[in-house]
Amino acid sequence: MAGPEKIQCQKIVRFSGMVQGVGFRYVTHRIAQRYDVTGYVKNLSDGQVECVVEGTPAEINAFIKEVTGEMQRYIRETTRQSAPASGKFRNFDIGY
Repeated sequence: MAGPEKIQCQKIVRFSGMVQGVGFRYVTHRIAQRYDVTGYVKNLSDGQVECVVEGTPAEINAFIKEVTGEMQRYIRETTRQSAPASGKFRNFDIGY
């Protein structure tokens, strides 16, 4: 049985505020390369940015903390949902 540090999960994070047109997706993608996470980040038609990320809880939390810290001046609100990992992502990509 895998230890707790090996358990994979998914977080769906939505950022709202002045998050489009400021390089948010590119910064998020760059940060993701430093973590053992997969998924995507994309702009939504309502002006939010959605980030779906899979990995261990520790990796996901560290990744989200760094994104939020680096982009905090643009973020007004952040919502998070948890889900089981889908396993369908191989990389962390920018969605369009």
